[in-house]
Order: sequence, then C-alpha cells, then structure tokens
Amino acid sequence: AGPSLALYSFCRKADDDVDEGDIAGAAGRLAKLHTRLNDAYAGRPRNNPVDRSFSAVVLAFDVPRELPLAMLDGFRWDIQQVEYRTYSDVVAYSSRVAAAVGGMMTVLMGGNGAVTFSRAFDLGVAMQLTNIARDVGEDARNGRVYLPSDWLEEEGIDPKAFLADPRFTPELGRVVRKLLDQADFLYHRADSGVSMLPRSCRTAIYAARLIYSDIGLKLLRCGCDSVTVRTVVSRRRKLRLALSASCEVFRAARPRNTDPVLPECAYLLEAVSGICAKGNDPVIKGMDGFVGPGAPSGPTQVVDMV
Repeated sequence: AGPSLALYSFCRKADDDVDEGDIAGAAGRLAKLHTRLNDAYAGRPRNNPVDRSFSAVVLAFDVPRELPLAMLDGFRWDIQQVEYRTYSDVVAYSSRVAAAVGGMMTVLMGGNGAVTFSRAFDLGVAMQLTNIARDVGEDARNGRVYLPSDWLEEEGIDPKAFLADPRFTPELGRVVRKLLDQADFLYHRADSGVSMLPRSCRTAIYAARLIYSDIGLKLLRCGCDSVTVRTVVSRRRKLRLALSASCEVFRAARPRNTDPVLPECAYLLEAVSGICAKGNDPVIKGMDGFVGPGAPSGPTQVVDMV
C-alpha cells in the first residue's frame, strides 16, 4: 500500500498546490512543482514526507519521468485555460491529468506490456471524462469549460454565454450524456486490462472503475444535470461496489482487447516503451501469484482515495 499511497499523495498535493491561491501566482507554483519533481528524481527530495516518499517510489520502481511531467503539463493547460474545441482535445487533456497517473500506477503494479498500459490509459481517460461530466456546473462557476466546444455549438449552446450564466438545459444534458457514453465505452474496453494485472491488484483497480462509472450511472438517472446538483456516491455505496469488485480475484480472465492505444495517449505509451520491451502482455497471465509491490492494499484504500 505504501508506494501507491505515496504516488497518490504527491499527485493530490501537486494538484492542490497549483489550484490553491490566486491565479496570478499559479505559474510560479507550477514552476516550483517542476523543481520538486526534478529534485525527487535526482534523489534529493524536499524535506517533507510527501516528497521523500514519492522520490523513493519513482526511483525504486523506475517510473518514467515523462509520466509525472505529463500530469504537470495538464496543470499548465488549466492555468492557461486552454479551450477544448473537440472531443480529441478533451481526451488529450485527460491523458495528462488522469491517464498519466494510471500509467504510473501500472508501473507500480508490475505491468509490462503495451496492451496492459493501453487499457490502463483507457481507464484513466474514462475516469476523467466522468469527472468532467459530473463537474460541469462547478467548473463553469470557476471559469472553466471542459466539454467540447463543437458539441456545445451543435446543440446551440454558446460556451462563453454558458460561462457567464451556467444553467442546465436539455441541450446541455445531451452533451453530458454524449460524454458519459464515451466514458462507458472506455470503461468496458479497459476491463480486459484489469484481468491482465496480477490477481493481487485487480480488486482495488476494479473497485475504482466501478465507483467512477457509478457516478456516471447516477448522473444519467438525474437527467444529466450536473449544473444544479453535484452527483456523489455515498461511502456505503462505495463499500458495496468495492465488495462486488472483490470477485475479480476469482473470475476468469476476460478476452484480451488489443485495440490500439488512444491516439492522444500514444506519447504515454512511448514513455513506457522501455518497460514494455522487457516483457510482453501474455506474461502477465503467469503473474497470478505475484503480489504487485506498489498496488493499493485493497478496496478500502481505494474507497478512501476516490
């Protein structure tokens, strides 16, 4: 549990450090994060528990530096308030702030093949699309729109007018549903990747997948209105989903989905190409007894994280 928690803590704190404070100082805070990242990889982390633990993990597991760098690049996009004209633009953003983190977790769990990483990137993007769908109103009130502009315009919604006065409409609901449909496609494609992980890792990862996809299901049930209401999954419901995910330890492996990596995540796959060269996806089947040293300890830890 230690390595995964160390990774999560650094990513969480990094996000908070950039977001907290005035927008004018955000670029400076991001620059400090780059310095902290460089120091961590150089083996001289800042003298605090989060940075020390993160440094120990990335050095011990040979986590490619390009993965956390991609995450910081996503923070830069937020600071610069990049406009997301197309769905591909949204996926490119999601690859940075979510799929890159999924890639780091996959390294910790012993993933060593291109297909395994590709499906991990699918899961990360799906989770971020769910976040975006859930937080439409909150993001708009903070001056941000992550929904594709061309989808909004197709429904007759002016993104700038929506920012000025965020309100839910049936047209907006259709855009949110369209995004959730894309997330659902990626969740199902990612499922085969869960089966390719060591058995000891599957429950925690599948629990996270079920909890995030449940946010989307609940949002669908309330008409895709994420402006006036913020959809949440109760802790009790999360625990029930986590218990359901425990069956992953016993279920037979799903058929391998060998679809190519999302084009917007190709650079992440390139970043882990050295790891993929040392192994191949079929080998993962032979790792059922392997305890991924950096995996979350179980579904309860995942419930606390999400």
